[in-house]
Amino acid sequence: MFFSRALERISSQASIKKTSVFFDKHRMRGACDAASTSKAITIVGGGRVGLALQEMAPLSVVIRRGEPIEGPSGPILICTRNDDLQGIVDATPVDRRKDLVFLQNGMLQPWLDSKDLGGNTQVLVYFAVAKKGEKPTDGKTDVNPEGLTAACGPHAQVVAELLHSGGLSCKVLDRIPFTRAMLEKLIWISAFMLVGSKHKATIGEVEAKHREEVSSLIRELAAAGQQELGVELDEGYVERLLAYARSVAHFPTAVKEFPWRNGWFYNISKKQAGQGLPDPMPTHSRLLEEVKAV
Repeated sequence: MFFSRALERISSQASIKKTSVFFDKHRMRGACDAASTSKAITIVGGGRVGLALQEMAPLSVVIRRGEPIEGPSGPILICTRNDDLQGIVDATPVDRRKDLVFLQNGMLQPWLDSKDLGGNTQVLVYFAVAKKGEKPTDGKTDVNPEGLTAACGPHAQVVAELLHSGGLSCKVLDRIPFTRAMLEKLIWISAFMLVGSKHKATIGEVEAKHREEVSSLIRELAAAGQQELGVELDEGYVERLLAYARSVAHFPTAVKEFPWRNGWFYNISKKQAGQGLPDPMPTHSRLLEEVKAV
């Protein structure tokens, strides 16, 4: 019996050592015995969001720029800028691309569809990380105290559980409700960043001092976006977006990642003009010209 128990201890120690070697190679955090309670995931990007997610998943593999996309089976959370996405997809083995999870802002669906990734998991991130190493702040508002972050797709439930473990909210939505929520987030970032750029104002200043202007732009973008996507936003979307602005009032504004954000709306305007039709978003087009974004 003593010999049998000794063999069990040696075998167990060897197994732990072998696992630790793999984890250390990829800069894993946390003890190996946490594997029974934590899911091992892969995180691409070591910035503020990537490191915050790593804290929630002690057995996470963190992939940094230039490294091959490899790791345990399961979701691969991409925490990078939109312009890095093509390189990440190219660096991911074909049989693992279905596991890619996209957390970027903006209209991703047309690009995902063009890469045969249209059914992949997407996450609408409404939490913020001010600095590397700091805990994220959930985007709960006075209108939506339950939180606004949402996920859709094959790994949506795993992502929601991960965020819940870090004290963050996350809803799992089907495709059509997610599309509505995605359009709302796109409208928010496009409208507030554009009006803020015009007035050189923070998000909070836009909401407090230029509320009518940004609300009118929100409605203009919503009308065109709903028509384009064939969805109808839930009532109260203007107040929801104003409330979210109040929750991140200190954020600066800038029109950036144009093809993924305001550019999606601008392309609708150009398409209408090409057909001899009036611009459905004249204020948006005028403001883009005013801030020299086009």
